[in-house]
Amino acid sequence: MTKETWAFLDTGNQSASYNMAVDEALLDWHSKGEIPPVVRFYGWEPAALSIGYFQKAEKEVNFEALNKYDLGFVRRPTGGRGVLHEHELTYSVIVNEDHPEMPTGVTEAYRVISEGVLQGFKALGLNAEFAIPRTEEEKASLKNPRSSVCFDAPSWYELVVEGRKVAGSAQTRQKGVILQHGSILLDIDEEKLFSLFHYPSERVKERMKQAFRSKAVAINALRNQRVTLDEARIAFKKGFEQGLNIVLEPLKLTESQNKQIAALQKERYENDEWNFRR
Repeated sequence: MTKETWAFLDTGNQSASYNMAVDEALLDWHSKGEIPPVVRFYGWEPAALSIGYFQKAEKEVNFEALNKYDLGFVRRPTGGRGVLHEHELTYSVIVNEDHPEMPTGVTEAYRVISEGVLQGFKALGLNAEFAIPRTEEEKASLKNPRSSVCFDAPSWYELVVEGRKVAGSAQTRQKGVILQHGSILLDIDEEKLFSLFHYPSERVKERMKQAFRSKAVAINALRNQRVTLDEARIAFKKGFEQGLNIVLEPLKLTESQNKQIAALQKERYENDEWNFRR
């Protein structure tokens, strides 16, 4: 059977506002039929904190710590909780909701797209599997998260190794298109991560930090030999091709497309009205 060809774009390390602008632009172009479905890889320079669309920025984020570490800041168009983007490979997948391989349900579509991430972990020799909340308590915690931190607990069909979350993803649907993006952690700076949010007390913060250690883990804490970003890129590109049964062909952005990205970056993702809207 002939494999479908999707576009592949690796934009390297870029600012937080640029990264979100590219994802939104790709979604827009795909909705108009200007580009095929896309798998994109990217990194963050400087390192940055992104918060979910529904989070309350000034209530939840410690901007004093954010400035201390010279971190970027942006609100994502997707839901979910706060993510420190530092030692990671970030991916996004853009595909029409009515694509023949995409289930109509959000959770099931999430599982199909995340198969690419799963196969990437396997290409690195890690025995990852999908998290499926089983108890009523686990299911309830997804509706009422106790922490502002994304990797606090796995959601439906996120990836875990030995019961601990190794990748966090979020999804939105706009203009008939699914945008799913997520973080694949190579390393975690827990102290820095937990300094970026407000807590009712130091005791609560410490308790959250201890709980986090039992629920989240980075790739390089699981392997004897460290994985570089380049090795991760190779493994996860292969993983998406295998997991989604596709062939990835490089996408080259035109001058016009780059101008559209720059406009989105300035008008939305560098705009306080967007980033502090809640």
